[in-house]
Amino acid sequence: MKSNLQCLLAMLALAWIGPAAAALSVFATVPEWGALAEELGGDKVKVYTATNPLQDPHHVEAKPSLISRARGADLVVATGAELEIGWLPLVIQQAGNPKVQAGKPGYFEAAQQVPILDKPARLDRAEGDVHAAGDPHIQTDPRNIARVAGALAARLAELDPENAAYYQTRYKAFAERWSAAVARWEKEAAPLRGVAIVVQHKAFTYLIAWLGLKEVAALEPKPGVEPTTAHLSEVLATVQRQPVKMVIRAAYQSDRASQWIAERAKINAVVLPFTVAGDDAAKDLFGLFDDTVQRLLKGLQ
Repeated sequence: MKSNLQCLLAMLALAWIGPAAAALSVFATVPEWGALAEELGGDKVKVYTATNPLQDPHHVEAKPSLISRARGADLVVATGAELEIGWLPLVIQQAGNPKVQAGKPGYFEAAQQVPILDKPARLDRAEGDVHAAGDPHIQTDPRNIARVAGALAARLAELDPENAAYYQTRYKAFAERWSAAVARWEKEAAPLRGVAIVVQHKAFTYLIAWLGLKEVAALEPKPGVEPTTAHLSEVLATVQRQPVKMVIRAAYQSDRASQWIAERAKINAVVLPFTVAGDDAAKDLFGLFDDTVQRLLKGLQ
């Protein structure tokens, strides 16, 4: 009898407390926004990242698994600026989730929060993989991460008002740590200012602007177009006239072209993580820039 009474009291207590609030389901298109959502959302969010760090974010297949994840999402966090144009609209359309359609509170684009660089003067697909909205690789400048963080924290609070204070507290703590880290990275990276480099793919516009690097040439003759030996020879002639310190590429890219130019021009080939978990040291957003700056500094040696 006593045991039955205890069970009844326990059930009544659970009913009074009510069911635990479900975590906000976040569908992030790329690792950097998944990591940022976790920084801001803590245990109030459950984050799924649609791509891996060694995957070209331009070219993703709209698989049924992605559609299923988007169907159950409360929030889609995308880069925007046409980075995911080849697959995300189809995923969202097929998911049939009204909460995450473009224009709804459940759809968030990071690129809308920052000044976009390299907007093309004219649009011509003959020029390669050109983004009409400008360069979408905004995550290579940590100041952009800060801009996105404030807007994303506000969006989380809008979708989950009961935990608004929690998101704001986490945002403030993150913003303080991030501001201090950016100042440290800029101090460490001072020797990079004015350094001439070659890039494999034009994906480092924001990184170059932040650190004051000087891009002399790109190994791809047009964005997204595999370089020929003839074009690489032209780049080699350019760097022989105008010496550079290093050639940089993202971890997800093949090293064939960068190694070709590095060996012949006798410069360092530097592989950058490009996003969270792009290498073992880039375990989170802070590690991403710790590692990026150190790899570039080593490229000077």
